[in-house]
Amino acid sequence: MFLKKFPRQVIILSLVSLFTDIASEMLYPVTPIFLTAVLGSSMAVVGMIEGIAEVTSGFLKGYFGILSDNLGKRSIFVVIGYGISALSKPLPGIFPSLSTVIISRTADRVGKGIRTAPRDALLGSYSNGNSGAIFGFHRAMDTLGAALGPLLALIILYFSTNDYKLVFLIAFIPSIIAVAFTILVKDRKPGTLIHEKKKFLEFWRDSPKQYKSVLLLLTMFSFVNSSDVFLILKSNDISQSGTLAILSYVFYNLIYAAFSFPLGRLSDKFGKAKIYSSGLLIFSVVYLGFALTSSLLLIWILFAFYGLYAASSEGISKAWISDFVPYEQKGTAIGLLAMLNSFAIMLGSMLTGILWDQFGSFVPFMISSIVSLVIALIIALKFFPKS
Repeated sequence: MFLKKFPRQVIILSLVSLFTDIASEMLYPVTPIFLTAVLGSSMAVVGMIEGIAEVTSGFLKGYFGILSDNLGKRSIFVVIGYGISALSKPLPGIFPSLSTVIISRTADRVGKGIRTAPRDALLGSYSNGNSGAIFGFHRAMDTLGAALGPLLALIILYFSTNDYKLVFLIAFIPSIIAVAFTILVKDRKPGTLIHEKKKFLEFWRDSPKQYKSVLLLLTMFSFVNSSDVFLILKSNDISQSGTLAILSYVFYNLIYAAFSFPLGRLSDKFGKAKIYSSGLLIFSVVYLGFALTSSLLLIWILFAFYGLYAASSEGISKAWISDFVPYEQKGTAIGLLAMLNSFAIMLGSMLTGILWDQFGSFVPFMISSIVSLVIALIIALKFFPKS
């Protein structure tokens, strides 16, 4: 079985992500509908909440990435990060209000910010020329949880007659299971990291040119890669059904989970630049479709292709970055990427919400489509082998 190819810690970290995403994704597609349909929030408010969550997460990803390198420890941040996220899940179910949603979403992202770079550095440390496969498998398990979570939410809503508060409360259960698995996470080489205290500017100065180029291009793309909640809301507008909107998101995650590992393996064989840029081309077509369509059937087709985009970009971007630096710098390298991407997504989400309120969904989706196409072409020109 192919699982035997992966170290035990890769499997454990993947199980942690599976159960965490079951919990998180029970809430992720439900929250924007809860905000707009139940609490009466505007698109700009949705964008603001996502922006706050992303910038909080982004800053902490960078900080704890470099801290894990400097301290030579990874696992402690994994335990703390997943623990904080678990505690944040039930809050809107106990105190249903806009302020509580903001606090809960922000606290969840605090946990994500603490754990992400140290966890990904651990994953990258087990690479032996197969970083794409390792990160692809982890993303597949993570995204399987992202498909199961919304399905559980729909079942709960169906039997509780749309009791959104109950979804927030039950999401606490898989979160606790995930936290239990984190106790098994161990540092790969305790005490052997080089404890050379570095700051981001020093790391940036000494980092390879290829790392800098890839980091800048991925950050540029993140400015137009706004939160997925806007795709869910677009689906909700067309279908006039929260259930169908959530199911379309589930469908996207199933495609994402199914293709993450195979595309990760392909990236190891054919090059991460080729697979990633192909993903951006798909992203461009998907956002063009979302800008123009009013067809529910086409929305489902677009979500399928969006799953292919995610499978060819999310885990592969981390593997790509991880390949450029040694083990003792992986936390910093991935943390800096995550931090800059989160800041960019924050601005992009806020701008998308404002543009949607002022001009409708066409304008922000078209901007995303055009910019992603340009970046895909730049990557092809810069990183594809010259014949």
